[in-house]
Parts: sequence; structure tokens; C-alpha cells
Amino acid sequence: MTDFNHALAGVLTAQGHRLEQRVYYEDTDFSGVVYHARYLHFLERGRTDYLRVLGVEQGSLIEAADGEGVAFVVHRMEIDFKAPARMDDILTILTSTEKAGGAKMVLGQEIRCGEQLLIAARVIIAVVNRKGRPRRLPEGLAEQFLSAAPEA
Repeated sequence: MTDFNHALAGVLTAQGHRLEQRVYYEDTDFSGVVYHARYLHFLERGRTDYLRVLGVEQGSLIEAADGEGVAFVVHRMEIDFKAPARMDDILTILTSTEKAGGAKMVLGQEIRCGEQLLIAARVIIAVVNRKGRPRRLPEGLAEQFLSAAPEA
């Protein structure tokens, strides 16, 4: 991965992964406020780039050498909408690992504009094989996620 592409994927900090995204016209409703469902897109970008920065290539996981493959599926998501974002705001998407092991991961996510918390989310990710059946998260992969978890 080149440095330019790596920069686009955000950075790891002591609090987890940090990604900045601009709000575009397409993200808003008629009033210039971000449409509620668009926050799912921002959260997904945060999770995807978190994996990318950790060096986890989702495309190659499904083709894992063990023949079973590994894929991640959102099983449950809890979202608290605290305040709206508006067109041209610069959003910071924060993603951190709360749990990684067994057949699931739990990620905490926030979307902020400056210091203001806009969205707080907790995402439960099911770990499945290429046939969509639950499988254990490989230990090395769990360690990657846990090594990036915020220090308590």
C-alpha cells in the first residue's frame, strides 16, 4: 500500500482508528442536514478503513488458506443520534475494538464534528465462513484487533 493510499485510510491512535470525511451534498436531505441513513455509510467506511490500517485485507480473508475463509457480517448495531451534521462539515469517525474472540467482535464507533459528539454506535460483528456459517475468529486476527484496542 502506498503512503498516499494509507493516508486516505485514516490513522491508528491510542483511542483506536480515526478517519476524517467531508459531508457532501449527496449525504444531506433538502435542509442541508445529513440524512439519518447516511451515517451508516460513514460508520462502514470507518470500520473498513480500520481493517485496512490494521493490514487486514477482507478480500483475501475469504480465500484463507484454511479453506473455510473468514468474513465479517454486521449482526447488530445500536446507534444514538446526538446532534446533526451539515453539508461541508468535516466528520471524524472513531472506531475501536471492545471485544474480539469466539465468533464475534464488538466495535465501538463515534462520529464527531470537532469536539461535538454526533453519533455513538456499538456494532456487533459476526464472524462467518465463506458459506455464511459462524466460525471462530482466528487467534492471530483476534490479536490484531485487540492490539489496536484503546488502553484501559
